[in-house]
Parts: sequence; structure tokens; C-alpha cells
Amino acid sequence: MIMTFLMKRKNGRKPPLPYTASPLELLWADILLVLRSLWSLPGILLPLTPSDELCELYPSTENMANVVAHVCLALSQVAFLLSVLGCFFLMVPALWISLYVAAFVWVNRVICTLIFNNPDEVLESKVPIEERPEHERERWIFINGVAVGQYWLQNNIDRLAYTFGRKIIGVHNPTDGIVFDVIECLIQRNFTFATPDTRDGYAITKATLLNPKYEKVVLILHSQGGIEGSLIIDWLLDELPENVLRKLEVYTFGNAANHFNNPYKSLLGSGQTPARDSTISDQDALVQAEKSVLHIEHYVNAFDFVCVWGVLQFARVPNRYMGRIFVRSGSGHQLNQHYLNTMFTLGPDRRVLDTNKFMEMRARTVEYKKILPTHVRHERNEVFVTNKRPSDRDRTILSGLENQHEQRPLKVKDLSRLWQYRNGGSPVDG
Repeated sequence: MIMTFLMKRKNGRKPPLPYTASPLELLWADILLVLRSLWSLPGILLPLTPSDELCELYPSTENMANVVAHVCLALSQVAFLLSVLGCFFLMVPALWISLYVAAFVWVNRVICTLIFNNPDEVLESKVPIEERPEHERERWIFINGVAVGQYWLQNNIDRLAYTFGRKIIGVHNPTDGIVFDVIECLIQRNFTFATPDTRDGYAITKATLLNPKYEKVVLILHSQGGIEGSLIIDWLLDELPENVLRKLEVYTFGNAANHFNNPYKSLLGSGQTPARDSTISDQDALVQAEKSVLHIEHYVNAFDFVCVWGVLQFARVPNRYMGRIFVRSGSGHQLNQHYLNTMFTLGPDRRVLDTNKFMEMRARTVEYKKILPTHVRHERNEVFVTNKRPSDRDRTILSGLENQHEQRPLKVKDLSRLWQYRNGGSPVDG
């Protein structure tokens, strides 16, 4: 008989269930988690500080129409869910309830299709950029998050194109309204349910990785796109050889996934001691110690509602959330307005400024369990960064500082690989 022991933390809280547990148990735990996280719900929209027309809450006609439509849908969806519960309590016949649910879901889908979701499943950035010759060997793919119609998706990929000086491919994760999107998130991450857009993203990413024309594939994920991206990576890890996976880099913002896999290639890489009779040479051991996907970074606002029941909840489980995590003491969930404007600030010429407050903040390395909002809330001048085995680039930075007799602490820009891609640039290692 197999017995499972859940270790309680010192504060008495149990760690999250493993994502391979019973889907129904996971779903119930997730529902309770969402309810416990409602205190951070205003963090989806706050602060209300749009800077230009690409921001989601900028007072333009299109944005305001999207916001009003989402508010009306959210109110109607909450009323619908309460009415369904009322039907159960009043013992309404199951057939009537089924017809009522089917009719409401169909009408909701028609409304969302007319307002938000056009037939095009894949979009491209439209803004003029000056691509460099080496960019022809790269492909950048973006998957959006909750409550994003095609208008906001186009703004997202245009903003990313300005930021990184590359053409961006956007795989549209269509919206059914905020409430139904959150329900879909819970179904996706607890039942590993792959929606059509998840399959589209997987097919595009896999085909690009296997295309010898491309030497680098960058996958950018936001919100619910992080859930879809985690499923895509699981499939890629199953099907593609290591030398192909090493072309992939992944960067997420406001990640809603409950896991992010990236296995080590040896016990040495995971920090464990290999067997005594191992004959692996030091050089081979270093190679095998690398992970399957060489670069994964997660960017987090500590009081973002989605992060509270997403990355911040599950990253504290060892080896559950692979990649370096940057946690900023702030709120906001919108990609353009709250993440890119803060972390990759544009100037009047639509180029990323050489510096900004976030990138100049001190990077404080902490354990995974220290990135919860309760630990971050008072650190207004620091960004929490999770432990990670230093890459060659990190060691180069550290040695460079030592050689220059600089004793300054590392800043976020020293550790962020994504920062090096701004304005069409590339990291020093390619």
C-alpha cells in the first residue's frame, strides 16, 4: 500500500496539491484558492495610469467599448451562475437546467464572437520596425490572457514589436467574458484541457522549432496564456529532442499556470549528489546539468489577482515552477499598461528607454517561499528574484563587477535576459 504524506509548513499551511492529483480535488482546491484570493481582485485594474493608446484602459472609443462590454458580461455571468445554483436548490428538473445553461452559453458565445473574437486565429504585428538581418533566424510567438479580444491582442503584439524590435506572431486565445475565462482557466489547469488555441500555439511552436531556418524561438505568455504555454511545453518535452528544445526561450507575465516544467538532465543539475560509481566527466556533467529549455523567466506583480492564485501560489513548491521569477511590489494585470509600461518603458520615439525604475531596482535573491505578497509588500525599492543556478552570463557579470572593484548590488537589469532584447538587441551569448 502506497501512503502519501503532505508536509505542513511551519505556519500550518499545507503545500498545494501536486498537479497530477485527482482533477476533482484540484478543481475544488482551486475554487477555494480563488475565493481566498478575492482580496487582490482590484489588482487586476489598478493602478489606473494609462500612458498611450496601446494601453488597455486608455480612454479611447475602442477601449471603452471593450470595457463596458466586459462589465456587462461579467454581471450577467455572475447572475447566471447564481441562478443555476438557485435552480438546484429549488429542484428544477435537470432537463430544464441543461437547456437553460446551453442557451445562455450559446448566447454568450455569439455576443463574444460579434464583439471580441474575429475568425482570424493568428495575427501579426503591424507597426513599422527596423528588423536586423539576424532577426530573420528568429521567431517570436505570443499567447494572450483572459478577457482579450482581437483588438487588445493586436495592441499587445504591436507593443511587443515596439519593445523588442521584432515582428511578433499572436495566437489568439479568444475570450468568453472575464468570469467564464476564469472558469476556463480552472478547467484547463486542473484537467489539462487543451483548447483549440492551445493546439494552434503548440502546432506553430513545434513547426517553428523543427524548421532549420530558425535558430531561436521566443515564446511570450501572459495570464491564461501561461496555462496554455505550460501545456505546450509539456508536449514539447515529450516529443522533441534536446538539441531542438534548446532553441526555445520562454518569458511570462502575470502567469496563471499551476506548474511550469523544465527538467534537469542530471542529478548534478538539480543539486543532488550523483551515484558514487558515476563515470561522467566534469565537462559532460556540466553539459548534462543544463535544463531542457535554457532560458525561462517569469515577471510578476505581487498584488496582481491572477499571480496570487497562479505563479505566487505554486512557485513555492520545489521544482514546480522552473525558471527565474522576478517579483515586483506592485499591482496590475494588464500586459501593456501594468507590465510592459513598468518594466520596458517606451520613450516618445517608441523605443525602450535605456533605464527605468524597475530595471534599476536592487535584485534581492530569496527562496521561493519568500515571494508571497506578505513578504513583498514592504519592499518598494527591491525586486525579489528566486534562486537559480548561475548561468555563464551571470558569472560573467559577477566577475566583471569584481574586476572593476565595484561593490554595488546586482540590479534587475543585470539578471534579466529579456531586457537585453529591447530595441532589437540580443543577449551577449546570442
